[in-house]
Amino acid sequence: MTAVVDAAADPAAGSGHPVRSPRNGRGRRVLLLVSFLAPALVVLGALVVYPIVYTLIRSFYGVHGEFTGWDNYVRMFTNQSTFTAIRNNIMWVIVAPITCTVLGLIFAVLLEKLKWKTAFKLIIFMPMAISMLAAGVIFRGMFQENPNLGVVNAVLVGVNDAFSAQASYPGARPRDGFGIIEDKGVVAAEHEVAAGSVQDFPLVGVKQSAVPDTAEQAAAAPAAKPDQITGTVFLDVVPGGGGTQGQIGDGKKGLPGIRVDAVAPDGSVKGYATTGAGGTFTIEGLAAGQSYRVALPASNFAQGFQGVSWLSPALINVVIILSYVWIWAGFAMVMIASGLSAMDRSLQEASRIDGANEWQVFTRITAPLLSPVLIVVFVTLIINVLKIFDLVYVIPPGESKPAANVIAVEMWTVSFGGGNDQGLGSALAILLLILVLPSMIINVRRFREERSR
Repeated sequence: MTAVVDAAADPAAGSGHPVRSPRNGRGRRVLLLVSFLAPALVVLGALVVYPIVYTLIRSFYGVHGEFTGWDNYVRMFTNQSTFTAIRNNIMWVIVAPITCTVLGLIFAVLLEKLKWKTAFKLIIFMPMAISMLAAGVIFRGMFQENPNLGVVNAVLVGVNDAFSAQASYPGARPRDGFGIIEDKGVVAAEHEVAAGSVQDFPLVGVKQSAVPDTAEQAAAAPAAKPDQITGTVFLDVVPGGGGTQGQIGDGKKGLPGIRVDAVAPDGSVKGYATTGAGGTFTIEGLAAGQSYRVALPASNFAQGFQGVSWLSPALINVVIILSYVWIWAGFAMVMIASGLSAMDRSLQEASRIDGANEWQVFTRITAPLLSPVLIVVFVTLIINVLKIFDLVYVIPPGESKPAANVIAVEMWTVSFGGGNDQGLGSALAILLLILVLPSMIINVRRFREERSR
């Protein structure tokens, strides 16, 4: 009877199966969990935790391994190059993420309106397939100052030449022995001429490639009226040889677009004209009988507009940030477009029915609903720009590198780029980690909030 009661109280006792303790089951689950997590924890510790701890310890040691305490951190914040790097990183954080996010939002909204959205998305996202190193090489080549090498300055020079009335003939000089002299870049008649006279300017030293396509056969200037001075500015060279020096003849080109001044004895310019396609000019409105010195200003023979020095210290950061935006705007567009595709469109349609225009729908409905995605994209780009290295290392030429310096490049330079000071480099790495951590924490919290909804 007692055995029956015991069996009823404990069914497992009479079943013939061993009794499992709850503690044994919990221990097996913990062991199984550890066996799955252990490889990941080992890799995480070896690749993340150990480098951080070692870098922190190394930051308290000097070049030769001697303990220096906080000296590396003091040096870091009293070094001018570090201040420049921190200032540039602040500029990057303010400009690049905002620009990429705004452009990504604009592109994502445009995708909704375009019929050829696939091609548009491909064009914008394609730079993401290019490595940062290759993108840096591309942009450095595009923004070369020499318009024969840099496509951007080539376009600017072409536009300037198309809308500029004055031509440029660098290297031009007068033909000797014909009463024309050169003084500090100004080509002028050796003697004054009276109004009503003709003054020609035979020039040499002009490359055939510098002669505009609009240049025509040099023509003799018409006879001057009493209040005029006329003449011809021409290239006193016949391709292949021939012709009479100092005289207009067949095969000699007029030089259009040259300014010609009539300078009074007191040095004031009393009139000027610009040569036409055949090189002829007519200066009008002069005092009859008055003598003038006819001169071609030095600006005619300057190099002319050769573009903008994009890779100079003043503009190098603009070029680098532009290259970054070119690459990462596609990432922002794809992320925001995915948020748009998951949005409830009924709110937008309801607002349109209530009379809202497209701008009001965008600012009061679309943008607020996209704010979680926009924040994630913005914070991700902040983390990315704080660690920017490739573009800053590749694009600037030697004289512009100090002006474009950022923390990651400074860390590499003092550690491996000639400084060989791993202690100071480790201190810079810790500074970079401290700057990145807040953004990482914000992103992790956002992901947790999204997952808990």
